[in-house]
Amino acid sequence: MKNVFSVCLLAAAMAGQAFAADVLIDQKDKQFSKKTLKVKVGDSVEFRNSDPFAHNIFSLSDTKAFDLGSYPQGQSKKVTFDKAGKVEVECSIHPTMQMVIEVEK
Repeated sequence: MKNVFSVCLLAAAMAGQAFAADVLIDQKDKQFSKKTLKVKVGDSVEFRNSDPFAHNIFSLSDTKAFDLGSYPQGQSKKVTFDKAGKVEVECSIHPTMQMVIEVEK
């Protein structure tokens, strides 16, 4: 009986748990493939460089500050968002590259 109860608790906990998503944002022609994006807490965004030159994607936002460093064409770097709020994303090499990620609960 104890094992059945444990299994039921585990199943109930997993049913309320949302699965994290992975979203791909491409960088092409000195632009992000989207200007705005909505994700959930726990989701990851992969930033793929499809330009023939380097990008350095970063954010100074309170919600999620990060700096992916400079990386060349064909490479990707991923960021997982662990807090709800607005994240302004830019490229330090190309200042006109900007996007906003809204992280929701």
